[in-house]
Amino acid sequence: MPKSGESKDETVERVMHEYKAGELKSSSGDKVKNRKQAVAIALSESGQSKADTKAKAKPHSAHARAKQRDHGHSSRHH
Repeated sequence: MPKSGESKDETVERVMHEYKAGELKSSSGDKVKNRKQAVAIALSESGQSKADTKAKAKPHSAHARAKQRDHGHSSRHH
């Protein structure tokens, strides 16, 4: 999780700095050698991971969900 008072951008910057310095470790304790894995860790720690984004993008009201289900698109009109 981000350190106290640290913004999302600062968290990503800190994690990527750790990766470049060879200090970033995965949850198993092994050094991270793959840049894509480092990016995934950075986004996860900052709360910007894909799973979080998808969960927030879901329609909140039952009416909006039903409308999307019936028409096959979001509640925005063209």
